[in-house]
This record gives sequence, structure tokens and C-alpha cells, in this order.
Amino acid sequence: MVHLYNLHPFGSQQVVPCKLEPERFCGGGRDALFVAAGCKVEAFAVAGQELCQPRCAFSTLGRVLRLAYSEAGDYLVAIEEKNKATFLRAYVNWRSKRTEGSRVCIRMVGQNVEAPFSETLRDQMSIVEMPLSEAPLCIACCPVKGDLLVGCTNKLVLFSLKYQIINEDFSILDFERSLIIHIHNITPVEISFCVGYVAVMSDLEVLVLKLESDPKDEESVNPHSHETSKPVKWAEGISNETLQLESDDFVICQKPMELLGEKSEQSGVSVTLESTGLADEKIKYFHVQHLLYRRFAPDVSSYVLSDDIKLHSLQLLPIYQTGFLTSDRKNSSQEKELQSLFCFFSLPHVGYLYMVVKSVELMSVYQYPEKSQQAVLTPQFLHVITSNNLQCFTVRCSAAAAREEDPYVDTTLKACPPVSMDVCALRIQLFIGLKAICHFKNHVVLLTKADPEAIPERRESPKRLLSRTGTGIKLKTPPVAEAGWNLYIVNTISPVQLYKEMIDYSNTYKTAKTQGCIHLLSEAHLLVRAALMDASQLEPGERAELLEAFKESCGHLGDCYSRLDTQHSHLALPYYKMSGLSMAEVLARVDWAVEDGSQKYERGLIFYINHSLYENLDEELSEELAAKVVQMFHVAEPKQLPHVLCSPSMKNINPLTAMSYLRKLDASGVSSILVTLTKAAVALRMGDLDMHRNEMEVHSEMKLVCGFILEPRLLIQRRKGQIVPSELAAHLKETRPGLLVASVLGLQKNNKIGIEEADSFFKVLCGKDEDTIPQLLVDFWEAQLVACLPDVVLQELFFKLTSQYIWRLSTRQPPDTIPLRTSEDLINACSHYGLIYPWVNILISSDSLADKNYTEDLSKLQTLWWKKLLPELCQRIKCGGEKYELYLSSLKGEMIFFA
Repeated sequence: MVHLYNLHPFGSQQVVPCKLEPERFCGGGRDALFVAAGCKVEAFAVAGQELCQPRCAFSTLGRVLRLAYSEAGDYLVAIEEKNKATFLRAYVNWRSKRTEGSRVCIRMVGQNVEAPFSETLRDQMSIVEMPLSEAPLCIACCPVKGDLLVGCTNKLVLFSLKYQIINEDFSILDFERSLIIHIHNITPVEISFCVGYVAVMSDLEVLVLKLESDPKDEESVNPHSHETSKPVKWAEGISNETLQLESDDFVICQKPMELLGEKSEQSGVSVTLESTGLADEKIKYFHVQHLLYRRFAPDVSSYVLSDDIKLHSLQLLPIYQTGFLTSDRKNSSQEKELQSLFCFFSLPHVGYLYMVVKSVELMSVYQYPEKSQQAVLTPQFLHVITSNNLQCFTVRCSAAAAREEDPYVDTTLKACPPVSMDVCALRIQLFIGLKAICHFKNHVVLLTKADPEAIPERRESPKRLLSRTGTGIKLKTPPVAEAGWNLYIVNTISPVQLYKEMIDYSNTYKTAKTQGCIHLLSEAHLLVRAALMDASQLEPGERAELLEAFKESCGHLGDCYSRLDTQHSHLALPYYKMSGLSMAEVLARVDWAVEDGSQKYERGLIFYINHSLYENLDEELSEELAAKVVQMFHVAEPKQLPHVLCSPSMKNINPLTAMSYLRKLDASGVSSILVTLTKAAVALRMGDLDMHRNEMEVHSEMKLVCGFILEPRLLIQRRKGQIVPSELAAHLKETRPGLLVASVLGLQKNNKIGIEEADSFFKVLCGKDEDTIPQLLVDFWEAQLVACLPDVVLQELFFKLTSQYIWRLSTRQPPDTIPLRTSEDLINACSHYGLIYPWVNILISSDSLADKNYTEDLSKLQTLWWKKLLPELCQRIKCGGEKYELYLSSLKGEMIFFA
């Protein structure tokens, strides 16, 4: 299904002042447009929306059959015909040609330039002739490296771009014929080439290959031809004898076929590589990987292949890795790293877009309302021409590239519209007599040629490209123009301008609350995302504007998913996060109006608010917004209300308001323990100690611990990355420290808090610095031993407790609070504490050690020290090693202490 929106992606047009009717044209780079007519090529400079200016003109050997420009190397290559013979020539340093009569250097490919002539080449256009054993049929330039691929009958010839270094300050561009790709059973009509990826198209077949540079075996390193795939019987079992009968007796039609990935090797098309580079140079490509093969069925109603079924407009489109949301780095041609690659080709009535990097899959199918003549794919749009229409479709390349660049894009943190989303036609613009199209930068170049009877009408209303109010279209009249044809440059408007129009258009869907709103906003989002990925095309200052539009589009998508009841409502969370909006700003966008006396809150908004409150944001909502959040959850998710009230973001909620809603939950089936603890915490904030005490006495201590495990934020909160004990935790420290220790231990056992976080919690709660250990933390360590935590923690606990016991014994420092467990309690409850040795009983019974705290610490230190640590220390001393002296000195020090 194709959505149709009457938007305005085309902003202005100008007419190319070429003197003769164009036969071939192409553009590229910053501002280059080439037009070939007869035996001449005119070069124009295209800058912004101003009239394109003639730059230079030069003669060709013959009539130009194919024309291509390479930004890498800044050269133009052409297939030319003269006296029924074809020639392949590259035009290098063409910018230096000032006048048509300027001297031109003609040289053979690979020819070494002699020193006396080298300096003259610095300011002189060169023509590099590249002879071939067979007639060239089609050409393609690699957009990244500038290598040239030439299609001939049943083979492709690769010319690698290189430079002849003349001296330190000067080098000239040259080519080397480095590889021949023999492709049996296919005669290329169009080819495309990009960093080792090759696409070949005949009238009814498309084959996509990847040239691999890593040798699979020793044999493949040999610079002779070698077959890279075994051919199978062609035409699915049809013999060669049968094929010979085709022209005389009957027509044999092959079945349509689509083969992806490794299965494409079963196409029956064999591919053989033949290295032709210099022997002393490293071979670049060793073997080939088949990626895609697709064959279409011919029209059986005619013996002649109808144009209604022939393929056209083969194209490989690269998208480079940019990291546009995390870096301001701009890619140059030397820094480009291929992120994704897409292959497009088209039948007259339908176009196909495949992704061919990492995985090969069909992404989009484009159904045209009329018979197409040609199409060009860009990172943002697909432009298609019919006889009288220029059509602009959206593409899904940026969505696919986003998933390749960031595998976590579809999570609660980030999101991107799906690749499978329906495509849409942004505009179908009337033109008369469209014949050809090309695209570069933000320019769409169109050749029109009206039928003779249509010329008077054209003259009456010329160049009616756009009739949009306020678009500021500038029409330029060519200085010389022949009747019946024109070459137009149509400038696409900036992505931000089109994005704003999409946003305005989407407002018509808001009240209806339909999927159409999400679709159009997703199109706007992908438009901006695609522009940010195409960093090389951004003007200064445009990146910041695009990033702002990107965040704004995320906010609009968040609004849609939060308000519409769809199966993807959860996407409100990642889009709101990507928008940079605060929770208060999101809540301010909510329509709180009550309809029919009842308020309905959709799943997306509840999902976003719930997750945001759980993530312990440092943002604190105002009392008014906090009350609205409580009301929202009371209506939509009453079971979540206790959790909501425990969020640090709800700190400013009025306690009376919170208590009134909690009391309504008593009979609603919500966990009574959690409601009780939350009410106790709110009562504490209200200063009502009697209510607090009554709530805490409703359940047993074990059940209260379970309640704290269900909601740890009743005790422990995090603000700005720091552990902050709650008011309830501070109160329990004074009134019920045993419950507090048991609760934190329960949190640790259930992975709700880490070991270091628990230690920090007790230090902060007791107001101690990092070097001081409060008794409540020692109680917690002892509780950990009693709870028999994993052995990996025990050794650390032994050392912690032993160090603390010894420090208090040696300094006669009493604990700051009464210990929760005596030595007898620990011996009875924990196997790690053994029976007290007799000599310890004698020692603690002496009059000099009458201090109870001292005797308790000494008793606790004796099954930890003598039973656990002393044997371990002796064993390590026995084993020796680097730390022998350290262990020995530790043992001597402890013996002196006990003596």
C-alpha cells in the first residue's frame, strides 16, 4: 500500500542553458553537471538556486553513448561511438579547461608521463584512453574509491583508480586494469559498483555480487583466472539444443526466480575472476560471494521483448557510518566507512529496493500509478519519471541503516520507525514530455521533450513546475533555448523545511487519533534521520538545526504513541527519551480535559510515566503535577500507586493527598503489605507517629521485610548517582534497627542492592565518613554471615569483621550503638563462629578485661580469627611467593597483639 501526501519536496527550478539538445547528462560532486550532445560535452557549475553557469566545453571522439562522473578523482568517463566503433575515455583535470580551444593531452591508460611534459599537465585537461578487447556497453564508478567498472558482453572489466607520482608536489590521475569478471549467460545492460559490491542487470535479470579480498586457499592467490562458483544447468534443465530452437520454432520462457544470499549461487550464472594487475602488486580481489539473483518473466504475448517488462534504473546506494547522535565528526571521502548498501532496480510499473549488506532482504516494493521511464534513488527519496509526471517516493534506507549502526535501536532507550512501514508518495508533479532524469546533491535534473503538437501549449504556459503559495520559486529563462525540449534543474527543498511541512500536515490527524498521524510523523522522522546520516551534504549550521528537528520529531512521535491505543504504545518511552523532554514537559503536553465526566489515560502514557518514575530520575515534579500523576494511576493502574508514591520524583506530593488515595486501595486487592508500608512512610512525613506505629504493627517483621523487597525505594533512593536513605529508613534506624538490617539483607539476597551500595547506605545513614565503620554496618556484616551468602563474599566478610574487631580491641573503642547480636547469638546461629577456646574464657574473665564490649569483640574475633583467618595466613606463608614477607609480618603483628 502506498500512502499519498500532497507535499512539496521541490522548491525551485532553473533551466540549463545548453545550446544543443542533450543526449546524455550526469552530475555529481559539489557542483558539476555535464551535458553531452553530438560530439561535444558542456560542463556547468550548479550552485544553490542561482542560474547554473557554463564552465567549459570540450569535444569528444564521437557521439556519447554513456556518461558517468566520479567524485573520487573528479573525472568524467564516457563511452563514445565513431564509425560504428566504440571507445572508452576518461576526462581528467577538466576543471582547468578554460576555453574550448585550450590544449588537451591525450594519453593511453598506464602510460608513464615523461618528466619534460609533467609540468604542462598541471593546468591542462587530459584524456585517458582505455582500450578494450570487446565493445564497452555500460560503465559505473565507485562512489567511495573512484574505481571504474566497465560492462562488456559476458564480462566486466575493473579499472582501479591510482595516481602517478611525478614529484613531491604533483601527481596525475591514472587507471590500471586490475580485474576481469567473467559472467556467463548475462549480457549487461546496466551495472553499478560500490567498494567491492557489483550489480549487473540485463533486460530481465539482476545479479548482485561481492568481491572478497581475503584468499580462501593458496590456489586462489594464483594470478590466473579461477572459477568462483560452479555453474548449474541453465534455465532450470533446458538444454542448449532446445535453446537453439527458440528463434525458429517456439519461444521458451523461464520462470520468475528470486534467490537471496547463498541460494543465489543456484541461479545458473557462473562467475569467474581473472586478475590482470601487475605481477608485483598485491591482488585485490580473490573470490566472489553471491548475494542476490532475481529473474523476471517476459511478456509471452509477443515474440519481441516488450518494453513493458524490461528492467531499468539499476543502482547501488551506499550509506556511511556517521554516529550522528553521538559525534560531530564529518566524514570526508577518505574517512567514509560503509554502513549499509542498498540495491534498487525497476520494472515499468513496479520498483524493488533490497538491502544487501550483512543480510540480504527485500525492503520495499514501489507500485507506480503510471508506466515509469527512469528512476533515481537517494538516501532520502526515490524520484521516478513517467511520460508526464515526476514522482517523489519515500525510502526506508535510513531506518535500515539505523539498525545496522545501532543494534539496540529498538529498546526502551531508543527507537526508529520500522523498515516494513508502508512507503508514500510525497508528490506527483506534472511535467510534459519527460525523457530522462539524474540526481546529485539536492538537484534533480530532468530532460523534457514535448511532442510537436504540444509545443504551442508549452509556449502559452511554460515551465509550470510548482504552483505552491509562498514557496519562492525562481524561474530562469535560458538565454538560448530550442523549441520542444528543455533541461531543467529542480532543487529539492531543505530537509528541515519539508519536515516542518510534514509536521503541519500531521496536525490534521491529531483529533482523529489514527495511524495516519503516526505514519506521517514517522516519515518526517526518517527524513531528518536520513539527512543527518548524509553528513557530507550538510551546510555549516544545518546539522544543529537538523538535530533540533530530530528531537522535536521524537517528541511528536512520543505524543502519538502515548495518546493512541495501539499495540506499539510502549514506544512512547524511547521516543520521549530521545526527544530530551523532561517528565514535567511531557506531562504539560497531556490533555487533562475530562470528557463525559470520566478521564481515560492510554497505555503509552502510563508506560512512559511508570518507567520514568522507576528510573529514579533526578527531576522532582511540582505538587500540582505530582497530584495529576497520582490521579492518573488511581484511574488507570491503581496497583502501581504505592510504587509511584515511592519515587523520588514524587517528593513534592502533598502527604494528605497521597494518604487519601492510599486509603482507597485497602479494598482494591493491592498488596496489603506494600500499602501498609507506604501509608507508614506517608504518616511519618505527616508527623503522625501514632498512625505510623499502628501501620507498622499490622504485619509481622518477616512480612514487612517482604514488603521492602517489593519496593526498595521505601528505604533506599538514588539521587544524582548517590545513595540516599529515606526518611523511613532513618526512623527505623532509631526505632527498629533489626528490621532495617534484615530488610537491607533481603534486598541484597534478591539482587535489589549491591554489596558496596549496602555498605555505603549504612555509612550515609549513620552519618559516618568512608574511614569510619558504624556498628549498624557491623551488624549487617554479621547478618550476612548468618545468612550464609556465597563463598565468594565470605572471605571479604571475614577480613572486614576481623579488622573491625581488632581495631576496636586495640583502641579500646566501644561500638557507637548496642550490637544486635552477642557472641553467643552468633555461635548458636552461624557455623562460621566456632566454640570459644578455654584460654579465651580465662582471658576475658580477668578483672582487667571487665568491659563487656571488649569481651564481646574478643569472643567474636576468636572462631573468625582462629578458625578462619589464622589457618589461611599460615598456609600462605608456607607457600611462599612474592607476598611471603607481607604475610609473615602480619602474623608477627597479630601474635604481639594477643601476647
